[in-house]
Amino acid sequence: MCTTCGCGKGETRIESADAHANEHVHADGTVHSHAHAHDVAHGHEGEHGRLHQHRHDGNAEQHHEHVHVMPDGSVVRHTHAHDSAADLHYGDGPAHTHAPGMSQARMVQIEQDILSKNDRHARFNREFLAERGIFAVNLVSSPGSGKTTLLAESIRRLQPRVAVTVIEGDQQTTNDAERIRATGARALQINTGKGCHLDASMIERALERLQPEGGSVLFIENVGNLVCPAAFDLGEARKVAILSVAEGEDKPVKYPDMFHAADLMVLNKIDLLPYLRFDVDRCIDYARLVNPGIKVLQVSAVSGAGMDGWYQWLRTTQQLASIGR
Repeated sequence: MCTTCGCGKGETRIESADAHANEHVHADGTVHSHAHAHDVAHGHEGEHGRLHQHRHDGNAEQHHEHVHVMPDGSVVRHTHAHDSAADLHYGDGPAHTHAPGMSQARMVQIEQDILSKNDRHARFNREFLAERGIFAVNLVSSPGSGKTTLLAESIRRLQPRVAVTVIEGDQQTTNDAERIRATGARALQINTGKGCHLDASMIERALERLQPEGGSVLFIENVGNLVCPAAFDLGEARKVAILSVAEGEDKPVKYPDMFHAADLMVLNKIDLLPYLRFDVDRCIDYARLVNPGIKVLQVSAVSGAGMDGWYQWLRTTQQLASIGR
């Protein structure tokens, strides 16, 4: 969690297997336990009263296993080895992060206050959109994944059949909104300044200005960031994580909260695969490790490869969202 926006709700951990066991309950009710495999056991009380047990075998290399119980009850495990210098993990503790001079309890309180207010705005947005039959998709990714190019191509394909409106999120400039307007779609730019994500109150104000047509599609292009947008519900029907093959196949396990929150992972820029060392199967396995139910599409917004599957997903999911109103 950062003390400005409350990032970190529902932290997802990829962790794994034997000995040093530690279990605690998160603020959202999920259980987090992790174990470290060593030889000689000892224990100590942590900052928050949790018992930490460690086993050391006297070797430079130690294996750590972490186990995380997901909200749906599934268990994710991950084992890693590191040397005696020991890595630093600031994700331990109820707040799952660290802020100099601030207690874990205070950080948790700030997170709860901010996210509860955000959720109220998200509920309003969801009701607003549902009443008008507007299908909203929240596009999340790191910078440079190809979100805007994918979006522009999608608009050109969809516009003859359905009205499309776009909310663009960036820290500065109106560059992306201008690219979208060039397609003929209406777009509104939200510049967040130092903010690292869009929140539901921003979307509420944008909806007031845009007034999207009933029965239309609303794309929300979030700020490029694989961390903070995962925690903030905007009132969307679906969250889509876009991952470029130029980024590396391990991104789903390095930034698990985002891929755990997403309904769909779009693996973009597959036209570059002949020129890169990117293991597609391993990437998909990683994504399904943190989110067993995630759907995956492989596309290239530039060459058009796989785009028919993306349009089919949009059409089918829009219909399902309409039936659920």
